Amino acid sequence: MPAPIDTDRLRVLVDASPDMLAAALAAWTPVDGLPAHEDIDSVLLLGTGTCGDAADAAVAVASALSPVPIVASRDYELPGFVGDGTLVLALCIAGEDDEVIEAATEVVHAGGRLVAVTRGGRLAELAGGVGLPVVDVPGAPREASASLAAVTLPLFLLLEQTGLFPGATEYLAEAVAQLARRRDDDGRTLAARGRALQIGRTWPLVYGGGGLGLVAARHWKAQVNRLAKAPAFANAVPALCHDEIAGWGQHGDVTRQVLTLVGLRHDYEHPLVGERYGLLAGLVEEVVAGTIEVTASGDGPLAQFLDLAYQGDLVALELAALAGVDPGPLPAVDAMTRVR
Repeated sequence: MPAPIDTDRLRVLVDASPDMLAAALAAWTPVDGLPAHEDIDSVLLLGTGTCGDAADAAVAVASALSPVPIVASRDYELPGFVGDGTLVLALCIAGEDDEVIEAATEVVHAGGRLVAVTRGGRLAELAGGVGLPVVDVPGAPREASASLAAVTLPLFLLLEQTGLFPGATEYLAEAVAQLARRRDDDGRTLAARGRALQIGRTWPLVYGGGGLGLVAARHWKAQVNRLAKAPAFANAVPALCHDEIAGWGQHGDVTRQVLTLVGLRHDYEHPLVGERYGLLAGLVEEVVAGTIEVTASGDGPLAQFLDLAYQGDLVALELAALAGVDPGPLPAVDAMTRVR
């Protein structure tokens, strides 16, 4: 098999994520200008693409420990609850995503508490121009598709510094250890290639358990879209048990030719989620081409989320290689996001 096309060296960047995360964690210093814990009554995380995945992960992981609500948004407009007590963390590596810029501008005009997490661009200019904190994304690669771990780190550490997510440093250290173990596993590439071969030219239907599993499933879906330039779909158990499962009652002759079910499992599922998965397998067995189960490892929910996400990155890269597709360039995304 010839070497896969990879002009942006995404394979190298994805495999470097544990080393990058470890170095960034060791070099992190507290950020000046954050509001006091008692002055925060809600948190809004702004981000799209991979930054949006990191924001969703923070909601899934940190909300259980935070004394205030944490909400993620990928929209141009701010939710109605945003007020003087809302801490707004705006994530964008290049600092140029219109959705983030529009919402962050609204925060600045209202005199809100904004922190820009970025490597520059309009977002840094917006926050820095009015004296608001601008936080670098240490070690983040230019290629957003390989930057999930990079944008996760400052987001979680900012929440810890404000007292809203105690123990984030330990969660990140556990994530570093698990990513390194997965990266150093000699069988990781063969496992990813085997899953990609099973998916083949079908479309992955990625199901995760609960909130954490849903975020991981959405990341898998997005990486298949971005890297392999192929369709993919995501949902969560138990939510899909109330509607989507009924949709497999017809057209099995079609769906079993085009869909492969991928189940993402982790140790933080509600016990009833496991029972639903058992029922699910029997219900969809005859309407999909095949089923794949991917299990998370690691200590702590953040480690298990990033482990599932890393395994998804590898599968998406293998799908791209099998199709002879360069995983890096995103001309369709560029066309849609450069509307001005």
